[in-house]
Amino acid sequence: MALDGKTVAILIAPQGTEEVEFTKPKEALEQAGASVVVVSLKDGPAKAVNGDLEPGGEHAVHKTIGQVRAEDFDGIVIPGGTVGADRLRADKGVVALVHEMVAQGKPVAAICHGPWVLVEAGIVKGRELTSFPSLQTDIRNAGGTWTDAEVVTDSGLVTSRKPDDLPAFCAKLVEEIGEGRHSKMARSA
Repeated sequence: MALDGKTVAILIAPQGTEEVEFTKPKEALEQAGASVVVVSLKDGPAKAVNGDLEPGGEHAVHKTIGQVRAEDFDGIVIPGGTVGADRLRADKGVVALVHEMVAQGKPVAAICHGPWVLVEAGIVKGRELTSFPSLQTDIRNAGGTWTDAEVVTDSGLVTSRKPDDLPAFCAKLVEEIGEGRHSKMARSA
């Protein structure tokens, strides 16, 4: 398969990550042959949500943010969910991990509110990306160019707007991780 031998981190907040934005990319990566490591802020099951307000499923956490390093992974996925993404961007360990992944030229994929973590990591300046529309001012203020498209790729950085974009997002993140390191990825780290 395309991603045999690749290990990819997928972040999940202890509460508030959008269910489908976590499960669909995880499934796509596993179906492509990647080993997926679920990383959260603390041990114990993480509780996802549907549409930000309705309870979703519980998901096992494999490692906490303090137990991982960028060197452990070939790529990383940041799901959305307003509360979940906000909790992730408030964690210094998450921000440092994402920044280091970019510095190492490794693919980073974020959907919906997930690009808040990219803004917090200081890696959007001079890049084109998309997100849930309410983040466009944050992205522009951080020096990025916001585009209204189902998926935007910029040298290994993959972003999408919402759950409806998941087919395009998942296909592109698998492709980018399959390509490996992107030399131009580190330009904003």
